[in-house]
Amino acid sequence: MFFLLLLLKHTIPLAQPIISNDITQLNPIPISDIAQPTSTADVVELIKNHTGPISIAGGKYSMGGQTATDNALQIDIKKLNHILAFDPKKKEITVETGANWRQIQELIDPYNLSVQIMQSYADFTVGGSLSVNVHGRYVGEGPIILSVKQIKMVLADGSLITASPTENPTIFYGAIGGYGAMGVITEATFNLTDNTLLKRTSQQMLITQYYDYFQKYVNNNTHAVFHNTLIYPPDYKTVRAVTYVTTNEAPTISVRLQPKDQDYSKLHKQIALLSSSNLAKRFRKLYDRWQYSKKQVVWRNYEASYNVAELAPIATKEGSFVLQEYFMPTDQFDNFYPQLINILRKHNVNVLNISIRHAKKDSGSLLAWAKTDVFAFVIYYKQGVTSKDQQAVNRWTTELIDTAIEHQGSYYLPYQIIASQAQFEKAYPKAKQFFELKKQLDPNNKFRNKLLDRYAQY
Repeated sequence: MFFLLLLLKHTIPLAQPIISNDITQLNPIPISDIAQPTSTADVVELIKNHTGPISIAGGKYSMGGQTATDNALQIDIKKLNHILAFDPKKKEITVETGANWRQIQELIDPYNLSVQIMQSYADFTVGGSLSVNVHGRYVGEGPIILSVKQIKMVLADGSLITASPTENPTIFYGAIGGYGAMGVITEATFNLTDNTLLKRTSQQMLITQYYDYFQKYVNNNTHAVFHNTLIYPPDYKTVRAVTYVTTNEAPTISVRLQPKDQDYSKLHKQIALLSSSNLAKRFRKLYDRWQYSKKQVVWRNYEASYNVAELAPIATKEGSFVLQEYFMPTDQFDNFYPQLINILRKHNVNVLNISIRHAKKDSGSLLAWAKTDVFAFVIYYKQGVTSKDQQAVNRWTTELIDTAIEHQGSYYLPYQIIASQAQFEKAYPKAKQFFELKKQLDPNNKFRNKLLDRYAQY
C-alpha cells in the first residue's frame, strides 16, 4: 500500500482525455496517463505494475509521435534528472536521463570540461538524445553513441540491466538510437573532453566548390572543433561554411555559457520574415556577410549551450517550423545535392535554410543512420497545418527518401513518419534484427510509440 501511494505521488492526475503532442503541435495523440518518476526504482515499479502500453517522453522535440501512442501510459523522464557521479580527472560523468545538457554544462564548466558529443541545443534531455542517437556539428565525431561508456536500462519485466560496448553489447546497440523500443534508459555514463577557446572562421562560396573545400580545410584539420555549412534558398547556389578552430586568442565574449535570459524577439521576427518572403531569403546572404565578418572567439561550452527558445514559436495556428534530415555517404555529396534542390524547388517547399554537417561512422547501433562517414543535410522549413499541406509534404518527402536511398544514404527517424515500410527497411537494413531483439526483450510489445507501431515486424 505504501508503494502504491508513493507511485501515485509521481503520477500527474489529469482529466480525460489526455492529449500528448510534440513541439510542432502536428501530432495530437490520446494517452491514458502521465507518470513522472524521480528515480530508477520508480521506473522499475511503474513498469512492473503497468500491463498496458508504455511510451517514453522527454522534451518532445521529436516531430512524429515518437513519444506516445494511443492509450499508453507516458513516462515523462524530466524529473529523473540527477547527476549521479562526476570524475573530472577521468573526464567522465554519470547522469539520470531526464537531465538536460545545460544542467551538465553548468556542473562541468568550472572544471574546464565539455560534453564530447551533443546536438546544437542544450535544452534536450539526455534520454531523448540517446533515443534518437543525436549528432552535432563536431568535426571528427559522429553519433552520440561514440561517447557513451555505458547505460542502465529497465526492461519490460522490470529488471534493471547495465549495457555497454562490452557488457550486453547487443542490448547497448539496440537501445541507443532505438526510440524506447527495448526499455527505459534511466542512467548513462559519458566521456567528456576539454573546454577550449575557439575562433570562428567563415567562407562564402558556390555550392559546387564546397566538397573540395571541406576535404582540404576541414576534414583533416586537427584544430577544427565545430563545422557546419548553410545552403541559402531560394536559389540554393551559394553556401556559407562556418568553422570554429582552437585558438590562444582572448575571448571576444566573456561569458562561458549562453545566458539563459536572452531576448530572442528580434531573432523570432527574422525567422518569421524569412518564411514569408523570397526577397528576405536573398537578403539573408548580405546580412550574414556582415554578421560573420565580426571577429568571434568563444569558449567551446558557449557555442554548445544554445537555447531552443531562440527558434520559438515553432508552432502557430497557420503552420509549424519543421525539420527533416538526410544522410549521404561523403563521396555521394555532389551526386545528391542537385537532386535534393530540384525536388525542393519542384514542390515549392518553404525552406529557410539547409544545414550541412559531417559525421563519422556509427559504432554499431542497429538503427544506425551513419553506416559510413556521412554528410547530414538538415532541412529547416515551414509547413501548413491542413490535410492538403500534409499531403504535399508527404509527396516531396517520399521523393527525397527515394533519392537518399538511391545514393546509399538514409533519412532521420525523429521527424514526421512518412516513409513506407519498404523505404524504412532499405534505409535501415538492420531493422529486422532490431525488431527480433525487441521481441526477445519485450515479448508483449509493452514499449510502444507511433514510430514503432508503424514499422514493428510483429
